[in-house]
Amino acid sequence: MNLDIQLKIMNNPRYRQYLHENSMWYKILNRNPLMFRAFEEKVKEDYRLRASDRITKALSTIEMVQNIFTSLK
Repeated sequence: MNLDIQLKIMNNPRYRQYLHENSMWYKILNRNPLMFRAFEEKVKEDYRLRASDRITKALSTIEMVQNIFTSLK
């Protein structure tokens, strides 16, 4: 694995955790370092770190608060 990829992984605890849980990515990144972008996207997808995931979470929180207020009335 390239040194720069190793540094990126070691500096990001989510990447380390994901590699620990999905060790197949060690082999993929060792054989093709250009797959690092796909690795990053997969981490974001699985840990729900994308912007759309954050928006969805915020909207569901707002909806829950609205439901609480309507039930209190």
